[in-house]
This record gives sequence, C-alpha cells and structure tokens, in this order.
Amino acid sequence: MKLLVTGGAGYIGSVVTRLLVDAGHDVTVLDDLSTGHADALPAGVPLHELAIHDVGSVLTPDAGFEGVLHFAAKIAAGESVQFPERHFHTNVIGSLALLDAIRAAGVPRMVFSSTAAVYGNPLEVPITEDAVKAPTNPYGWTKLTVDAAIGAECTAHGLGAISLRYFNVAGAYLPESGPALGERHDPETHLIPIALDVAAGKREKLQVFGDDYPTPDGTCVRDYIHVADLAAAHLLALEAIEPNRHRIYNLGNGNGFSNQQVVEVVRAVTGAPVPVEMAARRPGDPAELVASSARAKDELGWVPSRPDLHQIVSDAWDFYRSGARG
Repeated sequence: MKLLVTGGAGYIGSVVTRLLVDAGHDVTVLDDLSTGHADALPAGVPLHELAIHDVGSVLTPDAGFEGVLHFAAKIAAGESVQFPERHFHTNVIGSLALLDAIRAAGVPRMVFSSTAAVYGNPLEVPITEDAVKAPTNPYGWTKLTVDAAIGAECTAHGLGAISLRYFNVAGAYLPESGPALGERHDPETHLIPIALDVAAGKREKLQVFGDDYPTPDGTCVRDYIHVADLAAAHLLALEAIEPNRHRIYNLGNGNGFSNQQVVEVVRAVTGAPVPVEMAARRPGDPAELVASSARAKDELGWVPSRPDLHQIVSDAWDFYRSGARG
C-alpha cells in the first residue's frame, strides 16, 4: 500500500515506518522535526518537513495514498497542564486538518496513535476499552477528542479507522541491520531513559514523583510495552480496518510495574546505583494504569513477544550505549 505516516520521524513513528518499509509498503513521512529525527528514517523514504496543519499539501487527491498512520502530536502530559493551548492546537486542530485532507483525497483507512491517558484514574484495573473516560490532563482530553472526531468521520463519510491506545511505551528497536531506534526526546520526560541518564552519570539523581499512592510500595504503577511490540500492532491494525467502522484497542502487556520496581531493574541491568530522590506527586498522575489488551489479541491476533521488563530496559540500555541517542 502507499501510506502516509505523520510524525514518522519520532520515537514510535520511526519504528513503525521501518516495519512498514520492511513489509514492502510504499511509505512517505510528514514530520516537522520538532521532536523527530530525519536520520531515524530508512534510506529512500520521502520526508516532508511540515506541520500537521499543512498536510493537505501532501495528502492530495492525485497522490494515490491508500492509508494514513497518524503519530504527529505533542505528548508531554505535564506540559499540557502548563500550556494546554499548544496541545489543542497540534493534537486537535492538526488532526482535524488531517481528517479534512483524508476526506478530500478519498483515503479509505487510518490508524491513530491514541493513549491510555484518556482513562484518567481508572475505577477498575486492568483497564478495558469500555472503561470510563475521564482524562486528568489536557493531553488526554486532546486524544479523546480526536478519537471522537474519527468515529464521527467513519460514520458520516465511510472512513475505516482504528485507534490504538498506548500504555507506557519503552525499550528500543534493535534490528540485525540498519540503525537502532530508541527514545531521543529533548527534554526527556520518561522514567526509563531518565534513569539510564543517571546510570550513565549524566544526571546526579532520579526524581520519583510521589511515594504515597495506594500501591504496594507507594509509587505509581504503569504497564510497560516494548516499542517493537507496539509497532507490530500497527501493521496488524492496518490490515484489519473495515469501511465505515472505528475500532479502538488498548496496547499493553497487562502487567504493572511500580516506579520503584523500574529503578531496581535499571540498577540490575546497568550495574549502577541510580540514586533516587522522592518528590511530591505531579498533578494529573493516576496511581495505577494497567491494560487489558484482550480485545487486540482476540480481534487483531496481537500478542506481545517482549513482555519482560528486564528485556525492555536492556534494549533501551543497549541503544543508549550505542551512541545513537546523541
């Protein structure tokens, strides 16, 4: 298929782009490179360095695109609390511009990068797709808004779409040939790469936000999913799309690990002490987010092949030590 990947130079988007190319698809990437990296793209993949709002100049009726995978978004939940307007401008207004272009070009299928942040503080764990949606930050609200817009588009105009709600994505894609792909955010806000910075001596200590949550050790519990497993789900979703239908799937391992447990695994993998400083809770952080991915397994045939946290951290550490992170 001829596919457009928005945000395809980012962490997750670049891994999905690599898998799509390896599977024989004709891929074009649109990315403004505000957080993405052009060198993460496979050789020969066209890159349009544009904001998502300008997607209509690429996704034209005569371009022949058969599908869109949409990753372009702002993702920092903490930043969304401080600057909600930035997240609504990119995530909502940009996505509406994309839907307009999809409709005008007659593109029949779309895969959307959504998030577990739409659930907020869940009433039950593990979380199913039918759980109450109550985001605790503007980032979650932007993704939920776009999910609703996509559903309406499918009903009104015949689009076929699948939204994939990610839990905590981590690790690195380490192919036998070609460059490794991993997290290269600046600034970095995710626990595992920050902990690896501490292990490598680039930070003095790791701040853990909150040790008074209603969890076994008082720190937040999250469901970590390997980026390669997550990326594989997008290819399955692309093949499963049906016209006039919007389906939603959670993507997680179904296992919860506390922040303290993550620190202990980082210490074990790196052999470094990783000093920790406990800090106050961050606004909007739920105590526990663990997925039920039964629907994705039953309907897409998706089964994570790298569920072990030790392997997730080990792959991230190998990427870190490779120097590819920069």
